Amino acid sequence: MTGPCEFQPGGNGTSENDATLLLVAHGTRDPRGGRVIRQLAHTAGSRLGVPVRTANVDVVGPTVAEALRGVNGRVVAVPAFLASGYHVRTDLPGQLAESAHEAEVRVTDPLGPAPELARVMLHRLWEVGWRPGEPVVFAAAGSSDEHALGDVDRAAGLLGELVRPQGEPLPATYITSARPRTSEVCARGGGGEFLAPYLLAPGLFHRWLREMPSRAVAGTLGGHSEVAGLIVRRYLETCRGGPARAAMGPTA
Repeated sequence: MTGPCEFQPGGNGTSENDATLLLVAHGTRDPRGGRVIRQLAHTAGSRLGVPVRTANVDVVGPTVAEALRGVNGRVVAVPAFLASGYHVRTDLPGQLAESAHEAEVRVTDPLGPAPELARVMLHRLWEVGWRPGEPVVFAAAGSSDEHALGDVDRAAGLLGELVRPQGEPLPATYITSARPRTSEVCARGGGGEFLAPYLLAPGLFHRWLREMPSRAVAGTLGGHSEVAGLIVRRYLETCRGGPARAAMGPTA
């Protein structure tokens, strides 16, 4: 087997640029979430010139196995997650193994943390009227997973470099499951802060943020071109032997 996603030309003409992009999300019943994932997958696939599929690890389909049905050749799976929690480290590799896909599958690092996402969050803050020097609260979905919390801390640090004088650290807050809670931080601040959601798509968590006292709530990362560009980067890094979160050989 080659190194991490070093897809070399084979007898069937397959090369790294023929590897199908599989964008794997958590899954949500909110139709806006599905639209964001499909938009990002379409944009990234168009830039790469490769076939594209989308899948979810929970809540709704298509499942990973369903998405891979009928796919021939190599696959690069990009986890559309903002931190390396249980779904990335356990659920996705397990579901890929159970899918019995007959060719090689490589899994990239998740989308976050990454400088691209911090830049998109800054852009979303500008959209709702934030200006340099005004207070920002970084708001993420909570987790009990220490790996995920560590990634969120790093993501908050990246945004802090952009919105705080001299790039001072920006602490993470959590909408649920972990502390400090965003709602408590907003209450202490008297509603004078701008909320920066570390969320990929609109949904329940973003609605909760909008109910908290604040100057304004920025939009989610959404289908921004830099998010699509990050998917492209993750794909190419792994195809060229860069970071890979998991690797599987043929399962046939």
